Amino acid sequence: MLTTSALVTSLGAHPYAWGAGGGPGWWVVFPILWFLLIATIVFLIARRARRGFSGPWGREGSPAAVLGERYARGEIDETDYRHRLAVLRGDGKG
Repeated sequence: MLTTSALVTSLGAHPYAWGAGGGPGWWVVFPILWFLLIATIVFLIARRARRGFSGPWGREGSPAAVLGERYARGEIDETDYRHRLAVLRGDGKG
């Protein structure tokens, strides 16, 4: 019957006891790499969610919301905003 110290001694004496690398540390690397990969994917998805899913795969803003954003940025003035909003709602001429 082998004791723990005899087992460790016998495994340590054999050069390929822990695999081709010859050391006990490589089995730790792969779970760390998988963890880093999954954490990176979660981080990128969370960052994209905070910024909004706009683009070809996301939800676009409604035309009235886009018009409001343009007015807020100062790209159009109030009369132009009101006229375009009325056209979008269907109660204006255009």
